[in-house]
Amino acid sequence: MKRRHNASGVKKRILFVQISLSSNGGGKAVAAWMVEALKKEYELTLLTCHAVDFEAINRHYGTSLKPSDLKVSLVPRPIQQAIDIIPIINRKSLLIWWCKIKRLQFDILMAATEFDLGSRGVQYVHYPRLGERRMQAPLHHRGLRHLLSLKRNQFYLWRIFSGFSFDRMLENKTLINSEWTKRLFYEVYGVEATTVYPPVPGNFTDIPWEKKEVGFVCIGRFDEQKRLPDIIEILAAVRSHDPNIHLHIIGSSQGCDQEHYELVRKKAEENGDWVHLNENVSREELTDLVCRHRYGIHGKVDEHFGIAVAEMVRGGCIVFVPDSGGQMEIVGNETRLLYHTDEEAVDKILGVMPRPEEQVELRNFLNARKDLFTAEQFVRRIQEVVRDDFADAG
Repeated sequence: MKRRHNASGVKKRILFVQISLSSNGGGKAVAAWMVEALKKEYELTLLTCHAVDFEAINRHYGTSLKPSDLKVSLVPRPIQQAIDIIPIINRKSLLIWWCKIKRLQFDILMAATEFDLGSRGVQYVHYPRLGERRMQAPLHHRGLRHLLSLKRNQFYLWRIFSGFSFDRMLENKTLINSEWTKRLFYEVYGVEATTVYPPVPGNFTDIPWEKKEVGFVCIGRFDEQKRLPDIIEILAAVRSHDPNIHLHIIGSSQGCDQEHYELVRKKAEENGDWVHLNENVSREELTDLVCRHRYGIHGKVDEHFGIAVAEMVRGGCIVFVPDSGGQMEIVGNETRLLYHTDEEAVDKILGVMPRPEEQVELRNFLNARKDLFTAEQFVRRIQEVVRDDFADAG
């Protein structure tokens, strides 16, 4: 087994860099579970810009972190306040700069985003946003991508301040959230990455199919990309064939555009006899709703991974998703569950709901994939990466 201790016999020291763990989101969940995975075997320090509320983190993400598990190193408040008046400097560039000051005190450096750590470390990438920005177009817009040079915008002032280097960032061991994102990462950077699916924590009760409600769940923030009004329209069309179905939209309005949020609320109220908004529910309420329903549906196109989709699969739902992004991998690229247009979504759903034999096949297929997305699986993979690739460092 690889060494997890220094020559002196003490635990190896990890510096984990993260702007914040406080707000909701899949990226924060991954960061929290990376910390969870490493807290016992290593001496862990979290370099961050915000105070850590361990109780809130555990409540949001299902972790069991406590102050004694790690040291928290806050970037000094006066420095953070100073950069607030300098628009060219953001907190990520500040963390890059501060990490380079601290890095020699540690054996292993880690971050849950594209990050120049000052020397080789581990980075978990949800989407190659820095590469996209310097290309000035979404990576999946292939025609535009090939017209743009990777050498553009190399001299952003935030990069000068932080000393950010793409070359040094690409020396990191890169973990990625899906094979779909992995392909995009290679397209923009020409560097291979390792797919480690994000964790989906929680106790998902195995309720017999015949006892589940003949309805749908849809999970996600109430923002435009989730296409919640379109989801309601899709299922309204399905209801014209089966008026007994209903829909629970489970999510949060935190950080969403207020105008779009009101649009979602209005659409739900107009269909209030069968559409239910479940806002800001606890983790236990979410898993209970998911497990009690037979079907799930997702609306976001080009979802990088799709924690919501994985939650519905873990809850035993048959889930219908757009035919793009990492979400296709969660449902095993099963064509009966993939749709390209809203009309096709209606057809795919109606192709499954009246056919018990189709339901049995799809349930068995999805059940076999559940363990790919557990928190336990994620923890094992993170521990393996650090142990095998970095435990002998320093």
